[in-house]
Amino acid sequence: MTERTGVVTVSGNPMTLLGDEIKVGEKAPGFEAVGNDMQPFTFSELAGKVVIISAVTSLDTSVCDVETRRFNTEAGKLGEGIAILTISMDLPFAQKRWCGAAGVDQVQVVSDYKTAEFGEKYGVLMKELRLLARSLFVVDRDGIVQYIQIVDEVSHEPDYDAVLAAARELL
Repeated sequence: MTERTGVVTVSGNPMTLLGDEIKVGEKAPGFEAVGNDMQPFTFSELAGKVVIISAVTSLDTSVCDVETRRFNTEAGKLGEGIAILTISMDLPFAQKRWCGAAGVDQVQVVSDYKTAEFGEKYGVLMKELRLLARSLFVVDRDGIVQYIQIVDEVSHEPDYDAVLAAARELL
């Protein structure tokens, strides 16, 4: 498996990302994860929509909390042509609890805890922590990656405006 360094840090400490780097213009890799209802989720379920994939380290951290709440608010303004998917390594039970407490109901939240298939296929699995690096991917209706943002310091928020603008341009 490919290992990449020098891409992200956690509190200033360099991390090793596992998996190949995804590039704009490539077909978005399919993957399976686990929904909050413990049922399998496949990325193909969102076929035909513009999809914002928001990978976060853990919903129980302050920045991931803020990011997911922000995307939940934005999802209500985007219309049905855009889906927002948040993925983390949190257990589905914890995700369900967090979503209920946070009132998150516009963003689909799934877990990569079982196989880390998303993390490896999208090249954002941090080897040292077995957590996902903060990263965003915008995939068009044809399943092609059109925008990528890997946040260099995991404790920083993403550039929300750039992600949302990239998604809106695809409608």
